[in-house]
Amino acid sequence: MKKTTQIALACAALFFILNSCASKKTVINREVKTADDGKMLLGYQSKDQLLKEPYTEWYTPEHNDYTVDSKAIAELKKEKLNSYNITVVLGTWCEDSHREVPRLFRILEEVGFPDSKLTLIAVNRKKEAPGGEEGPLNIQMVPTVIVQKYGKEVGRIIETPKSGYLERDLLEIIRKDANVKL
Repeated sequence: MKKTTQIALACAALFFILNSCASKKTVINREVKTADDGKMLLGYQSKDQLLKEPYTEWYTPEHNDYTVDSKAIAELKKEKLNSYNITVVLGTWCEDSHREVPRLFRILEEVGFPDSKLTLIAVNRKKEAPGGEEGPLNIQMVPTVIVQKYGKEVGRIIETPKSGYLERDLLEIIRKDANVKL
């Protein structure tokens, strides 16, 4: 009887431990209101959050008015951008993010990039997210676009594209990665 009670207690303890570990859930689409910046997104986000007020005020015009470099888009399709993962770290308070993130999403839509391969992390002015999601990414400025293949970073675009066009910088990252593998 004593042994049965000990086994039952051990099972109950194990059940409790496993449930407490499993109950830790990732918060998605967290929004806070700050005194200085008003509404702000923080942590993991879905793309559709940017279509809500007040973010759509800057997102929609920049997204809709951006003219993509169709030659670079065709090359991105040919070079299989869709075989990569992309992480975007942005600040909804940041003018560079207001400009570059909508443009990037327009480019990704043109290429047919799957949302399932896109991670969006919003940070505060200290470049921090509440759950530390940005921690391993070494974020110094936003937006930062990180391109990954098989979990390994192959390149990043920080704040503004070097060429002046996100699609051209993405293409350069993909081609550089392809040449490294040859």
